[in-house]
Amino acid sequence: MCPLVTGIFMDKLASKKLCADDDCVYTISLARAEEDYNAPDCRFINIKKGQLIYVYSKLVKEKDSGEFWAGSLKPDEDCFEVPNYTSPCLKVYGEQYEDHMGTVGYFPSSLVSEQHVYQEANKTVPTTDIDFFCE
Repeated sequence: MCPLVTGIFMDKLASKKLCADDDCVYTISLARAEEDYNAPDCRFINIKKGQLIYVYSKLVKEKDSGEFWAGSLKPDEDCFEVPNYTSPCLKVYGEQYEDHMGTVGYFPSSLVSEQHVYQEANKTVPTTDIDFFCE
């Protein structure tokens, strides 16, 4: 039996994005947050000043819109693996485990500085509804 997935399709932030490959799965760069950012809705991720973020795509700015990149937080150095758990990085807070890898979301490009470019984002790809889907 398959688990039921529920969610909502949010408004598109852009109609095109820049990626390193046609499927937008390869990491473009590693960026460092220069300021805190509180996500306004489920399309975005919260970031704290100093956190490292893997960048997977860069939305092509459209008239009257912000410039957003998509990425996920880089795991902290003090995270660890747990056998039989699919996430590569967990931290312990009291008795609870907190997953620190896998959530991809948007953030303003103006709040980060690229630290290392792995591949050039030279593929222009149309965005799809699933790019803005929230669970």
